[in-house]
Amino acid sequence: MDPSQLALTDITLRYADRVVLDRLSLTVSPGERVGLVGDNGSGKSTLLAVVAGVLAPQNGTRTVRAPDGIGYLPQTLDLPATSTVAEAVDRALAHLRSLERQVANLGRSLGALDGAPLDRAIEQYGALTARFEARGGHDADRRVEVALHRLGMPGLDRSRALGSLSGGERSRLALAATLAADPELLLLDEPTNDLDDDALDWLAERLRSHDGTVVTATHDRAFLAALTTTLVEVEAGRARRYGTGWAGYVTAKETEREQARLAWERWRADLARQQRLVDTNVGRMDHIPRRLPLSVFGAGGFRMRGRTHGATGRIRNAKERVRRLTQDPAERPAERAEFRTDVATTGAGAGAAGTHRSGRTTGPADGTTSPPGGPSIDLDGVVVHGRLVVPRLVVARGEHVLVTGANGAGKSTLLGVVAGEVPTDAGAARTEGRVGFLRQAGTFTRHDARTVLHGFAAGRPGDLDEHAEALLATGLFRPEDLPRPIGELSQGQRSRLELARVVTTTTDVLLVDEPTNHLAPALVEELERAFTAFAGTLVLVSHDRTMLERFRGRRIRLDDGAIVADERPSSS
Repeated sequence: MDPSQLALTDITLRYADRVVLDRLSLTVSPGERVGLVGDNGSGKSTLLAVVAGVLAPQNGTRTVRAPDGIGYLPQTLDLPATSTVAEAVDRALAHLRSLERQVANLGRSLGALDGAPLDRAIEQYGALTARFEARGGHDADRRVEVALHRLGMPGLDRSRALGSLSGGERSRLALAATLAADPELLLLDEPTNDLDDDALDWLAERLRSHDGTVVTATHDRAFLAALTTTLVEVEAGRARRYGTGWAGYVTAKETEREQARLAWERWRADLARQQRLVDTNVGRMDHIPRRLPLSVFGAGGFRMRGRTHGATGRIRNAKERVRRLTQDPAERPAERAEFRTDVATTGAGAGAAGTHRSGRTTGPADGTTSPPGGPSIDLDGVVVHGRLVVPRLVVARGEHVLVTGANGAGKSTLLGVVAGEVPTDAGAARTEGRVGFLRQAGTFTRHDARTVLHGFAAGRPGDLDEHAEALLATGLFRPEDLPRPIGELSQGQRSRLELARVVTTTTDVLLVDEPTNHLAPALVEELERAFTAFAGTLVLVSHDRTMLERFRGRRIRLDDGAIVADERPSSS
């Protein structure tokens, strides 16, 4: 039996005037466990759909050979709400169901055959039966139940309508059925969404033991580290492979950054040197006397060299080099993410101009700030009806706090109160200093007609050229992105624009709400380092397991809008 083969060559796929995949080539070997990474909108889902045969590219060659089936899990289950759980399961098990029908039909026909036709039919019947049994076809429905149980949905009624399930439940149902089909090639788009830690651990182990090839798109770094042998980064419509799993990918990205920095520095140095050669030789020419007529010197007088002797060639060569360097510049490396603050040097926040006050108590009325080391955030008797109840919460200047809790626990509401964006029904909320807020949903929407550059520059002093230079220096956007309408960006790209505004602004209190939801894992790694180095006050909301494991500051857990745990790091 041939092993699965996956090869894409020069694949191009466009939506209207937008190129999603641009001459993309990719080969996946049998048995590889591949993680697709990249920002939202980079083309990961499109790539998986092309491999699955759901989308047909305009150009290029797709070669996918998987005799024992392809299991494709899109992010949304493409069935009407009136369909039943049983129908969703049958759809995922379609290849096995087809094998089962072929075996049954061929078995019934054996009695009517003899001679050579019978021999051929028996041989075919044996081959089909072997394939069906090798994939555990008789056990498939039991595997569905086991997977549903491990994914947190035990005993799901097969007659239940899909419309009665939540979005997360439909996703877990589709995942359970896809895994139960046990196809040779698994294509999974964000399978970790809506899973708790136990389910994530089970899924990683289930995929590690899969006897076939796995290609999965995910933002979950812990999942990538636990599962993948190869990382494929999808960016600007192209795919690039990185071996040795997640750790190798992180190391390779650091090496690429350093190489880009060195190339940029060499380019700048060469350009400056050539420009100096032009300027120096032009200056020298100005001091060379002009050629005088030979008659001035009489018979046998010497011939003075022309004023351009030697210098002209050097100037011409240097100008040509400057022209080539300018036309083909090295790509400017992105600056490392860094959240700016002056708290560490001033010992105080931004003063009254940057202070948010709400509720019954307004704090000092003379424009002063708290003394060095004093409170940066002070919530006293805060109530947001139905969402949050905080009798008292004080966060010291420079303190880092991680807020955790289940969906709906009040985490985003807490950040909104601290930022002054969510009004309180009772109590007082005081935040000292300039607030930077990375929101989960963000302020930029798909209805925003402004360009990326104008959105970045909104409300800021300076001209557009200065803003363009500042935005490009972050490495979050390319020059060709700046004139794009914000409404055409993916959610991940809009999150990057929010991030660009925050990292280019001085901030005393940094509020971050689920930064891993829409950002590429490599960028999240860099953000983690920037969070750790931030000298101001940080309040971070996250469910990311890698971030939770690495965080070393104070931890607060919310449940049903109330603080149920508040743990400070040990002094050791």
